[in-house]
Amino acid sequence: TASDWQDVSSRRLHTLAINEKGELYAWGDNEYGQLGDGTNEDRDTPTRIGTAADWAHISAGSSHSLAITTKGELYAWGRNRRGRLGDGTTENRDTPTRIGAASDWAHIAAGRDHSLAINTKGELYAWGQNSNGQLGDSTNAHKNNPTRIGTAADWAYISGGNSYSLARNTKGELYAWGYNANNELGDGTTENRNSPTRIGTAADWVRLFAGDSHSLAVNSKGELYAWGDNGDGQLGDGTTENRDTPTRIGTASDWAHIAAGSNHSLAITTQGELYAWGYNVSGRLGDGTRTNRLSPVKIAHP
Repeated sequence: TASDWQDVSSRRLHTLAINEKGELYAWGDNEYGQLGDGTNEDRDTPTRIGTAADWAHISAGSSHSLAITTKGELYAWGRNRRGRLGDGTTENRDTPTRIGAASDWAHIAAGRDHSLAINTKGELYAWGQNSNGQLGDSTNAHKNNPTRIGTAADWAYISGGNSYSLARNTKGELYAWGYNANNELGDGTTENRNSPTRIGTAADWVRLFAGDSHSLAVNSKGELYAWGDNGDGQLGDGTTENRDTPTRIGTASDWAHIAAGSNHSLAITTQGELYAWGYNVSGRLGDGTRTNRLSPVKIAHP
């Protein structure tokens, strides 16, 4: 019955949320301690994590969790294979664990097996699995501590996908790197990239979201773009053909928020209308059917 939720993040099998008081809650699968309650027991209702009330940002990976406090401190917990928590080990953690001593973290994004963060200076860091170049440090070596990516200090927005990453800088330029077999990077190829690669020439990108193998983005004009895997219509362009560069979806220019699942997509307009499209066999679109949708379908409020 609560009506004070402020932020939420969900990925594969668990969900994180923060309320207006700064309290952290989690529920779902807890096999690796990704809920952070000190156990490995699944929770089927929102469970308060610790007693702190200064949580500001959260991001759920496939089996790990990231969070930043109002003081800019970075915490991680859950599965730590390939060092995705960033604490210098590969040991799982079942409670939020402070990562390093820095207190200037501003943005976080958890991918499937890797993590991304930007500090208040606009510097980009990454750690965890790197077999497909998803960290962006020009190698394929895993990192178990936050590792500075390049020398740029103008990064503003990040999103972690299945085995790839998206980011934009303060100039509104779009970059992508990592796994690219399904065109999820949007550079017109299927070649993996192990360092940030500029996508197109546009410099008006605002929001980005990396799914399992498809990507969504909204520009400053409120236009929606998508690219990558489209086998279930998750791009929303009316087809099931993959797109290897950002492709305009429809003609609307009032898109405000986006989210990409494994093979479906969600978006909200500036009027607060909810749309969904893509894979729907299990009813994940919410349109009252089990039929896949190849273009955005408005979802009625209960």
